[in-house]
Amino acid sequence: MKKDDIFPTDENDDDVMVTLSLDDGTEVPCEILTIFTAGERDYIVLMPLDEEGNPPEDDTVYIYRYEEDETGAPSLENILDDEEYALVEERFDELLDEAAFDEMD
Repeated sequence: MKKDDIFPTDENDDDVMVTLSLDDGTEVPCEILTIFTAGERDYIVLMPLDEEGNPPEDDTVYIYRYEEDETGAPSLENILDDEEYALVEERFDELLDEAAFDEMD
């Protein structure tokens, strides 16, 4: 697996950004780190950014179920099941380990 498989870039090699709308109405700019499959579902990992576009110092990420409808419009769902979250977290950790190993090559 190549680093670009984990951390996608567009054709201009820019970070892919989205704005996440939280339940309380707050909007958080985020960088898409990856979209991956675990089990039979797709998941997306978002890293929140501050007003200057800097990532948090504590490496916070948000992980959601990810789906696209027939028109390609994305939708995100919270992961409410502890077992599902453990599966997703384990797979994301594997992807991070693979990316770190590939960078050493």
